[in-house]
Amino acid sequence: MYQIIDGKKISQEIKDELREKVTALKAEGKDICLAVIQVGSDPASSVYVGNKKKACAYIGIESLAYELPEETTQDELLALVRRLNGDDKVNGILVQLPLPKHIDENAVIQTISPEKDVDGFNEKNVGALCVGSKGFVSCTPLGIIQLLKRSGVEISGKHCVVIGRSNIVGKPMSLLLLRENGTVTICHSRTQNLKEITKQADILIAAVGKPKFVDDTFIKEGAVVIDVGIHRNENNKLCGDVDFEKAAPHTSAITPVPGGVGPMTIAMLMYNCVSSVE
Repeated sequence: MYQIIDGKKISQEIKDELREKVTALKAEGKDICLAVIQVGSDPASSVYVGNKKKACAYIGIESLAYELPEETTQDELLALVRRLNGDDKVNGILVQLPLPKHIDENAVIQTISPEKDVDGFNEKNVGALCVGSKGFVSCTPLGIIQLLKRSGVEISGKHCVVIGRSNIVGKPMSLLLLRENGTVTICHSRTQNLKEITKQADILIAAVGKPKFVDDTFIKEGAVVIDVGIHRNENNKLCGDVDFEKAAPHTSAITPVPGGVGPMTIAMLMYNCVSSVE
């Protein structure tokens, strides 16, 4: 029988731990403030921003919300980011992605001060991860490491296969697994004989961006499967990159969608905010 890795439960444990830390920091006179910027009113982004604000309120972090109209120019957005960079009261800056098409996302990400880049997307923080020095790490991969560790999954010495090479998940995920002494293979859209490779994985991480792409034919019997994807199926129900019904019986542990990786991303954002003060 396979274990369901409960991201809701684990993320709640982390938030409770952080709440205690924040209380202790406040007793020392240290407050934490996160600035969240949203441009436009993309419904999914609004849900994410709302969840981030709730998490801040629960943990005791002040959140500043900047809800800008769709037609905000790139220069206006960059000016706001620079102002927040210089504001000593603000510990973390988060710009909700995706941004409207007329704004260069990379230009915005690289303008955020690395010391306030709690999303871990700035090139300096990515570089720090590459060489193993201190810096903020992208929240979703960081959350996956916590999911594995807190579920008793050994990473060291295991063959870890990551499907996907995005800057937000695939690349930092592979670097974090290496840091935990995993043996890592990265697969992507040009990979040949994909199933032959994924069937060697002790830990398989699906960040491919295609609904129900990974089924039982990709999985080695008894592997641990982490599903990073989130989509709506033909019945408007949430599903992941993994076909859960087909895959789950062949795993030793698997994350569901929803309730797996998703809650961890916000928990680790809160972790990064608290780390910015510590």
